[in-house]
Amino acid sequence: MSTGAAVAAGNSGQKMIAVESFLLDPLQEGTLQHRIRQMVAEGILSGRLRPGERMPSSRKLAVHLGVSRLTVTLAYAELVADDYLHAEGRSGYFVSPTAPQPGKTQPRPNAKPSTVDWVRMLGHRPPSGDLNRGKPRNWREFSYPFIYGQADPSLFDHANWRLCMMQSLGLKDFDRMSDDQFEQDDPGLLEYIARHSLPRRGILARPDEILVTLGAQNALWLAAQLLLNQRRSAVIEEPGYPGLRDILTQTRCRMVPVPIGPRGLQSADLPPHPDVVFCTPSHHCPTGATMPLEARHDLLRAAQDQDFLIVEDDYEFEIAQGRAPLPALKSLDPSGRVIHVGSFSKSLFPGLRLGFMVGPAPFIAEARALRATVLRHPPGLLQRAAARFLSLGHYDVMLRRLSRSFAARREVMLAAIGAEGLMIANAVENGGSSIWMRAPDGVSATALTEALKPQGVLIERGLPFFGATDAPDNFYRIAYSSIASERIPEGISRIARTLKTLQPSG
Repeated sequence: MSTGAAVAAGNSGQKMIAVESFLLDPLQEGTLQHRIRQMVAEGILSGRLRPGERMPSSRKLAVHLGVSRLTVTLAYAELVADDYLHAEGRSGYFVSPTAPQPGKTQPRPNAKPSTVDWVRMLGHRPPSGDLNRGKPRNWREFSYPFIYGQADPSLFDHANWRLCMMQSLGLKDFDRMSDDQFEQDDPGLLEYIARHSLPRRGILARPDEILVTLGAQNALWLAAQLLLNQRRSAVIEEPGYPGLRDILTQTRCRMVPVPIGPRGLQSADLPPHPDVVFCTPSHHCPTGATMPLEARHDLLRAAQDQDFLIVEDDYEFEIAQGRAPLPALKSLDPSGRVIHVGSFSKSLFPGLRLGFMVGPAPFIAEARALRATVLRHPPGLLQRAAARFLSLGHYDVMLRRLSRSFAARREVMLAAIGAEGLMIANAVENGGSSIWMRAPDGVSATALTEALKPQGVLIERGLPFFGATDAPDNFYRIAYSSIASERIPEGISRIARTLKTLQPSG
């Protein structure tokens, strides 16, 4: 059995609950001991933590939450006294088999009804767009591929993915693989998303509030089709994800770009009364900026006051090196105004094309119906294989390996950038898989990109991330997800030498 964080075997043969599943609400009142007790009790009452499952040790949970071990121990003792947990000698704490159970119609703890008039919010237009942006498809043939969004085969768990695919092809799962499931998703994948992926972002959701999509791109398309039309306005980040701009163009909505600084999108920069705000608060695309916690609360207050919706693309949150990710906007949302978009494609492998969308049930019902008219559901075989890979803990092990490798490559890249005197365009955040750069004044990043290709160096020019016709052409992005550490210094050196040749004389 895998020793991944998501599912592990305890001394009693029971499943262990991942410590990452626990997040303290920063706005909740009361002592730390009380908040920890309430967090665990709510997890049991919601059905997310099940009888017989093993709790993280007091030491691990204390380290994860940043509190003293004594505080966790006292909270566990209260939970034992209230029969939420029971202790088994030296084996640890387990969810009690006689703990209070959720009723079939019991609402989620702290759940608040959506205040959004979804009938008024919905719109529909078909999309189109080119996502390649001129990046060569033969990128693997380049010696120094600083190219974003592609898988590194040396970091992928081929053996366990192959095993999960083979198991999903068996007779036991034949109906899930072969049958037309109409608009339904794989229950195993939905369960993993609801019980493991979302709690790590502080989100609790029922199955009718989750939709499996063909990656984040598909989720953004569904959201745009349902929420926007030619009479509505959408705020987008500038610079921002080019694929989103293509999608929104097809809705004929009015797009309002908002400049992004080192703290990401700021509510003070929003235009008056937008209809929908699209943002990447966890790791902005392409600059890597992270929206601070107070700015997230400001944005949610603005949404409430001005009656707009937020589509949160939780981009690259899982590749957080050296820091715990901040709570997702959706987890802080008091009124059901946030549509949360996540993806397994970037962290597992891009060709998987599996993601998910989370929102109030009325919205997800409309999204499910729209998806069914186009593709019914994502392929059953992929959903079932992914569900196996995730639930057996292979994904968590792979993520840890990915994060360690990316952190090491990032250090090498930053050292090389410093040694060559190149300019980083934004505040350097931990995590992610790329760095946003700026060329010297008078140097075109488009010219730089073309001049580097004959030298075997691939970078991304920054111009496609801007929507304005007069956008600057001196930004570029270099990624370290697809290049080995030992090749990074020479590749950076070639960028620096080429920049010198392109600088205007005098």
